[in-house]
Amino acid sequence: MSQTHGMKFAVIENEFGEIGIDEKVLSENVDEEVIEVMNGCICCTVRGDLVEALKRLHKRLSTHKFDGVIIETTGLADPAPVAQTFFVDEVISEMYSLDSIITVADAKCILDRLHDEKPEGVENEAVEQVCFADNVLLNKTNLADEEKLAKI
Repeated sequence: MSQTHGMKFAVIENEFGEIGIDEKVLSENVDEEVIEVMNGCICCTVRGDLVEALKRLHKRLSTHKFDGVIIETTGLADPAPVAQTFFVDEVISEMYSLDSIITVADAKCILDRLHDEKPEGVENEAVEQVCFADNVLLNKTNLADEEKLAKI
């Protein structure tokens, strides 16, 4: 991730608030295309808003060339429905292929989140995200002690 690769990525960001702060920051600092999905969750079902965002990006290929799409969901997202979108929606499955699911985990508190007890019938989001991911990226490792990092 830290190497220069020369690839251009479009970014679909799940912005939960009314004002999209990340779009402004990303747009000013990178060459990537950014589309925000506002005031909703793209993670709950095979959502029309995610499908529409992917279709809009595909239409822009003639003027905005990109090599891939990065979808950033909220920290509470279940990745399964997002991934399912690429297989269930016939049009999307012809336009795109799912390459990887990466979960970003806070090194200082991930073990606690993995062991959080939830009410009956409520899934532990951290467990779902880590189990579903093919790559887990630890952040804030400078805030975790050596013992905790060894357990992770």
